[in-house]
Amino acid sequence: MNLQAQPSKQVKIEWEDEDTGFDLGEDGGSEELRSLLAEMEKSATEKGMSIKEGTIVNGKVVRINQDAVIVDIGHKSEGEIPKSEFNKDPEKPFEFEIGQEVEVYLDRFEDDDGEMLLSYERAQMLRAWDRIALAYENNEIIEGKILARVKGGLAVDIGVKAFLPGSQVDLRPVRNLDKLIGTKLQFKIIKFHKKRTNIVLSRRALLEQDREKLRSVTLENLAKGNQIKGIVKNITDYGAFVDLGGLDGLLHITDMSWGRINHPSEMFEVGQEIDVLVLTYDPERQRVSLGYKQLKDDPWENVKDKYKEGIKCAGRIVSLTDYGAFVELDEGVEGLIHVSEMSWSKRVKHPSKIVQIGDEVDVLVLAVDHESRRISLGMKQIEPNPWEIVVERYQIGDVIQGTVRNVTDFGVFVGIEDGVDGLVHISDMSWTDRIKHPGDKFKKGDTVEAQILQIEPEQERFSLGIKQLTEDPFQTACKDFTVGTKGKGKVTKIADFGAFVELLPGVEGLIHVSELDDKDHVEAADVAKVGEDIEFIVISTDQSARKFSLSRKALIRGLEGDDLKDYIGKMGDAPQTALAEAFSQLEGLGE
Repeated sequence: MNLQAQPSKQVKIEWEDEDTGFDLGEDGGSEELRSLLAEMEKSATEKGMSIKEGTIVNGKVVRINQDAVIVDIGHKSEGEIPKSEFNKDPEKPFEFEIGQEVEVYLDRFEDDDGEMLLSYERAQMLRAWDRIALAYENNEIIEGKILARVKGGLAVDIGVKAFLPGSQVDLRPVRNLDKLIGTKLQFKIIKFHKKRTNIVLSRRALLEQDREKLRSVTLENLAKGNQIKGIVKNITDYGAFVDLGGLDGLLHITDMSWGRINHPSEMFEVGQEIDVLVLTYDPERQRVSLGYKQLKDDPWENVKDKYKEGIKCAGRIVSLTDYGAFVELDEGVEGLIHVSEMSWSKRVKHPSKIVQIGDEVDVLVLAVDHESRRISLGMKQIEPNPWEIVVERYQIGDVIQGTVRNVTDFGVFVGIEDGVDGLVHISDMSWTDRIKHPGDKFKKGDTVEAQILQIEPEQERFSLGIKQLTEDPFQTACKDFTVGTKGKGKVTKIADFGAFVELLPGVEGLIHVSELDDKDHVEAADVAKVGEDIEFIVISTDQSARKFSLSRKALIRGLEGDDLKDYIGKMGDAPQTALAEAFSQLEGLGE
């Protein structure tokens, strides 16, 4: 016989035989059945009184189908809950088994279709609100997962959605809030309103508490000379701020390396843990200066033994200035190559014409100043000095052949050796030609022959002459036209003060207006014409002006022998003075 209980509102139970359908009556037909009826009626009444709509109740999973989980809460009917409510968190899928107990929310015993309405999700949410309320009351820490970025901050899942303002994310403003999405962090509830479903969180409050705890520990170990650990918190152009544990210290760029660095980011990055040395600490203002390079030995302590004057060494170009290039010999040890020490041959206007930053170079130590921490270096000294070669190979008077490398207003430079140029001054280009500019006679690349006039290796000067390759026509003229000699020449120029006469090509003499005729007060143009031949007697020579003083008057008077000597002697220095003044005036006229 299979008996089934069917409780009613009055907990009245009727019994029947399912196999025969025979009615046993209210008394069940026996005393035992009546006793069993009483116990069941009492249990159902107590249980029904404890289950109320709108509350969380305990249930048991009795069946699981494709779309739902069927839960029995001890009522006359069972409730059906969609499976989707049990798998809200993909990281923690809740797999249920038949017979497993579970808390559910009883919405209604019966809906319009007579079915019980239960919710697992609602029960979880209510429990979460209870936990959050308790945490808020007890000032407890709660964990949550950042879901998304919202206006003004972040949305956080702590069982229910809560709001984390951007100002409460960290001790310092966080520029990129998106990078926190998906992370799990701990928070403190700073505002809670259940009816308005409003929860505001703060992570900054927890960090400030931790910071204060760390600060007290840090201050105990914060003394000048102590080595401590820190985390790089921020990087600027002038240094890095290091979190020492509740207190920030400044590591200035000058205290990062004994060597040269252009920016702190070359050595450190935000979040990096480093060891630093406390250089100074101001308790009143709580300012800490830190050092990093001080953890290593000062490289200048070994400079005295390692870099002595005259030794060759190698280095890397780290900086260029208008006056030279700085070379890193070791970390923290630099030397300067002045532009004047870069090349024997080139006139270096800027070091970038010779070297670039990053170049490896061989240098010679010229001088070391330990007090000023300065090392003078030379590049050209690595190669042989071309001026020493010149002194060995050439002597004054030698004739050389070279190429014109440069043309200037005062002369031309001719290549002698690699790195050595000789100067042919404009005054040493020709005995006879009046050259206004060297460019009129020479151009860059011309091959010329010249005679060495002077060698000065200390001043790096090498003087050449082109006219010296031929005989000086003035000296020839001096031999042919001695004082008292009669001669004839062509008039080349006429001036108020006299007439110029060509004795030999490139050699001229002046017949002063007072010596043009035996008559007084004559005009030079009335006596001589340009291009005509004129006879004369040489009455003096001027070595400095390289000119001759001539007289036509002495010739007209027919002076000879002692008479001519007396005439020349009486004139004294007058011819030379007149000659010098005349040629000075001629040069002033541009002739």
